[in-house]
Amino acid sequence: MSIAVYPGSFDPVTYGHIDIIERSAKVFDKLIVAVLVNSAKKPLFTTQEKVDMICKATSHLDNVEVVSFSGLLVDFAKEQGASVSVRGLRAVTDFEYEIQIAQTNAKLNKDLDTMFFTTSIEYSYVSSTIVKEIASYHGDISEMVPPYVQECLEKKFKAQEAK
Repeated sequence: MSIAVYPGSFDPVTYGHIDIIERSAKVFDKLIVAVLVNSAKKPLFTTQEKVDMICKATSHLDNVEVVSFSGLLVDFAKEQGASVSVRGLRAVTDFEYEIQIAQTNAKLNKDLDTMFFTTSIEYSYVSSTIVKEIASYHGDISEMVPPYVQECLEKKFKAQEAK
């Protein structure tokens, strides 16, 4: 059974992420979407909220599991029996960062390969940061995130404004 891990912060999950998830789920028997618990970042959503959003967005995919993890990806992948780390690329600047991560992971665990998926052109401009920025000003993000994620963003920013 081929198992891959798609790690990220997914704060929030976008159609770009979902594009990578759907395409990589066709390649592997099992895809684990791994939401990184990163204490160095100040996320908008809790880890559980992110897991829930991704579960809802990928409920149509039988071979996708969504979990959270902390620590090194290479250790998590080994625990899960995964031999591939899936990464998405939007632009050349992503590649420069991602190749460094892939090479470091290969040094730490020679049994973990990295497979890069280029984001479909219609989502190449979308990032979680851009989505949050537009949503914070009540802009239209309907073409960037699923309806449920849009609702979660609207609630989150309304709650912040009420404070």
